[in-house]
Amino acid sequence: AAVLAFAFVIAASASSIADEVTLRRTLSLTATAYNSVPEQTNSEPNIAAWGDSLTPGMKVIAVSRDLLEIGLTRGAEVEIDGFPGTYLVLDKMGSRWEKRIDIYMGDDIQAAREWGVRNVRIHY
Repeated sequence: AAVLAFAFVIAASASSIADEVTLRRTLSLTATAYNSVPEQTNSEPNIAAWGDSLTPGMKVIAVSRDLLEIGLTRGAEVEIDGFPGTYLVLDKMGSRWEKRIDIYMGDDIQAAREWGVRNVRIHY
């Protein structure tokens, strides 16, 4: 019975790992940057589209609405090539954008301007 239980644990672990690997996706798209300032958002620049409060230093992205359909919904974890760590999807972009993310850069307007518009690859 102990051998059977051990084999089940190994099989369950292998299955979980396979599921995680299969579900990971890579996407190439356009990336811009944004800040928590009224000129770029609205009269409540620290409140994201789903009601989350943003503070400088958070690793957050906004996504174009077409990306919601492929799993980049609120709370999704995203890795961006060239950026350390994991970013959370906590904001949505205006409906005119497609296949695009907007990287949150707090109140550092100069950093956002220097970033400009770039092509990136993300993993989620």
